[in-house]
Amino acid sequence: MEFTTKVDIPHSPMTISHHDRVMMMGSCFAENVGEKLIRAKFQVNLNPFGILYNPLSISQSLNRLIENRPFAEDELVEDNGLYHSFWHHSRFSSDDKGDALRKINEAFAEAHNCLKQTDILLVTFGTAYVYRLCANKMVVGNCHKFPAADFERFRLSVSDIVSEWNTLLGKLKAINPNIKILFTVSPIRHFKDGAHDNQLSKATLLLAAEELKKQHETIAYFPSYEIMMDELRDYRFYAEDMVHPSDVAVQYIYERFAETYFSSDTMKVIKEWDKIAAAIAHRPFDEKGADYKHFLSLTLNKVALFKEKYPYICCSEEEKLLTNRLQGD
Repeated sequence: MEFTTKVDIPHSPMTISHHDRVMMMGSCFAENVGEKLIRAKFQVNLNPFGILYNPLSISQSLNRLIENRPFAEDELVEDNGLYHSFWHHSRFSSDDKGDALRKINEAFAEAHNCLKQTDILLVTFGTAYVYRLCANKMVVGNCHKFPAADFERFRLSVSDIVSEWNTLLGKLKAINPNIKILFTVSPIRHFKDGAHDNQLSKATLLLAAEELKKQHETIAYFPSYEIMMDELRDYRFYAEDMVHPSDVAVQYIYERFAETYFSSDTMKVIKEWDKIAAAIAHRPFDEKGADYKHFLSLTLNKVALFKEKYPYICCSEEEKLLTNRLQGD
């Protein structure tokens, strides 16, 4: 007996392996999947502007990376002692202007260099609604809880998104001819927009992604939203707010993602690393005991063998962590 409607995902010629350099931009669902990829030792540059929700903010950010135009102090705004950027998520905000600017431009420089070498750009659209700053007509990535009267809210049309991204895709191909794009629509419902407006928003994003996919051979689409709405439609798959997917739902969608884009060889690497990662995460009651020191030495040796077997996977952080524990630091 089948108690769910499984979403059929057509075979995709696109694959993702540990050899690929991946950049991910978009909503908090991009963060969910990106963090899992990073833990599985993929080469990922994750949300260099922080979480962005709408296609126009994501496009603006990518355009700025292409132009290699770092941020200046006069682009920061202050509110209640904190400095923010309307381009960025609040994780870049700080009570020190210099610190905020440093974090922003360090992430920017790394992302600019990464974009030129990225094999796969994974973009997650969250909402078609955007907020435009009344003062200068800029579409903001984050309102930072500034007064609603400071912004104009409107919904992008399918043609708005397609036109914006067609222009952007041309620029991306110019700096990186081999880049491939993977679109998905976030399964997180934006109920602050209202139930009906959320549906209109998601429908707009789905239609835009489909149109772009039709026009470009190097674009693929993964049905995150559809899996959540059909396979996981029961509220037991939602978090306490009844809007965000639960950890179980995120894991399930990630596993469907892996089935679609990971080869058997890639899955083998992930399973090998999972065992090592579990050993690294293990913390005993007695961290200074001889048994734990021996365990650390064995784990460090496993990391070295893994690194020798897969020299294209960076394990330097894990080696440093284990070495410090072994030395009692």
